[in-house]
Amino acid sequence: MPATPRRRSILLAAGAATATTATTAVTALPAAAAEHQHPHPARPLVIGHRGSAGWRPEHTAAAYTFAVQAGADWIEPDLVPTQDHVLVVRHENEISQTTDIAKHPEFAERRTAKTVDGRAVTGWFTEDFTLAELKTLRAVERLPLIRNRNTVFDGTQPIMTFQEVVDLSRALSKRYGRRVAVFPETKHPTYFRSIGLPLEPELVRVVRRNRLDARECVIQSFEPSSLLRIADARLRLPLWQALGTTGGPYGHTATYAQMMKPDGLREIAEYAHWIGPDKSSVVAPSALLADAHAAGLKVGAYTFRAENQFLPAALRRGTNPNDFGDAFAEYALHYGLGVDAVITDFPDLAVIARDQWAGDSES
Repeated sequence: MPATPRRRSILLAAGAATATTATTAVTALPAAAAEHQHPHPARPLVIGHRGSAGWRPEHTAAAYTFAVQAGADWIEPDLVPTQDHVLVVRHENEISQTTDIAKHPEFAERRTAKTVDGRAVTGWFTEDFTLAELKTLRAVERLPLIRNRNTVFDGTQPIMTFQEVVDLSRALSKRYGRRVAVFPETKHPTYFRSIGLPLEPELVRVVRRNRLDARECVIQSFEPSSLLRIADARLRLPLWQALGTTGGPYGHTATYAQMMKPDGLREIAEYAHWIGPDKSSVVAPSALLADAHAAGLKVGAYTFRAENQFLPAALRRGTNPNDFGDAFAEYALHYGLGVDAVITDFPDLAVIARDQWAGDSES
């Protein structure tokens, strides 16, 4: 559904979403939300964050494959462009932490400093390399001090294109007899537009070339302007507004706190079908989950991890921050609250917890 001028004025002008204390439910679904509105699933969706980042170096074929084997319903590729404007999947356009580029002397002179979304960053950037050059690199574990077990896979997996992730999702869907959706995120879209490498046209081209439908692809971004550009393309795909815990989307005056108020949620529902808040934003005493559902939005919380340092204090076990805590209890809490999806580094654990929760709910 295309973005109307009214939506643009609401979301791109000053004071896009204002704070409010109103909690009145919306009696009629906004048009965008109604188009893809379905009854809440009996079991929340499990979304493999960058594949299965807890068990394999992120954004690799091995990570995506493990996620689907474990039962993930969707797999998430973060999208950044190459110099020749091909979309590849990396958490950031700066790739020193996720590839072995530092071991490639032929690229040493391309290490540089840039300002990305107002933040100074030094390293190697995907937009300075052709796809052919990036294909000579291999992925490495991004958090080796936390997930040392994953370093055994360092150097074994190439960088993937978005098209390759689409191909893999379809192959895995066929292999396992169920539809696996791709869940791409546009990373730093304002920055990439500013350097002449806009993400949205290339994303739209891949979607159209592959005839991806609403069951196969949901598009997310932290920046409303990126989602509005996707909406203008009339792809008829569900859109997902990701929400941070502090500040606001880059280049926008609205804060995330304002966007999570009832008025802000109703405005999001005019162009998106989902919101993706941090998991901490939906627990008591927050009314976010109820307010979002009242606005016709589904809610997918992020990011669930098993290590103590990423769990609430009450669910940690022992004193080692890298040891696993009671991740199952955290999943059960959020499933019980009524989230429609969880984004997780450990899709296998999320599926086990979901099956247990569903069994307990039915008994």
